[in-house]
Amino acid sequence: MRPLNPRSPFMRKADTISIKDSIDAMLKAYKLNGKLSEMQLVSSWEKIMGKAISMKTQEVFVRNRKLYVRLTSAPLKHELNMAKGKVMALINAEVGEQVIDDVIFL
Repeated sequence: MRPLNPRSPFMRKADTISIKDSIDAMLKAYKLNGKLSEMQLVSSWEKIMGKAISMKTQEVFVRNRKLYVRLTSAPLKHELNMAKGKVMALINAEVGEQVIDDVIFL
């Protein structure tokens, strides 16, 4: 076996960090972590709530840490309002942090 060449471009230098760490630091510096989590939440609405509910959903958006969901079915709206706490728990569990404080069904 040959010893590693200290000038090899494949050796990691002591003052370097991984790409993941640098992206996380950039997101933190520009305060984009919350916005990224909100976008992740909106894009995974169907995965969180299921196909049946997502088919009756017209619009999903986040504003001021509140999730707004526009539904086409009044009975579904009523049922989801009754289970608002469970919906919030599912959403925050999917994202992995407390992203929203309230869910409003329109």
